[in-house]
Amino acid sequence: MRVLDTHALVWWLSDPERIPAKTRKLLDASISAPRSTFVSSISIWEVAMLVERGRLELSLELSVWLGNVETLPFLTFVPVDNQIAVRSVQLDDCPTRDPADRIIVATALGLGATLVTADAKLRGYRRVTTAWD
Repeated sequence: MRVLDTHALVWWLSDPERIPAKTRKLLDASISAPRSTFVSSISIWEVAMLVERGRLELSLELSVWLGNVETLPFLTFVPVDNQIAVRSVQLDDCPTRDPADRIIVATALGLGATLVTADAKLRGYRRVTTAWD
């Protein structure tokens, strides 16, 4: 089971060559394994913010892109519930103060999942298992 960081989601769907071969193989295998790959809804908020600020350009209008992503049977979206919200502020020694990153980490911890991320700070965080090689 794995949780995708926001950039991992965007890259996997739009530019998979940016993901290391071993991790890409792991993700591609999840296409045939329903409910094994999760995305925090906060990632969609991040994507929307990046698009709005001109820091991310999608090949489709955001609402169309999101509609397409939501229909992918191999992805399961996890809403930010109260437990995730509280867990995100109680992460001992978390190397980032970014609320979205903390929510994504809290989601992975709550699911007992591996976090797929290129973020070196998060990969070095001892409380969460990560993949990016």
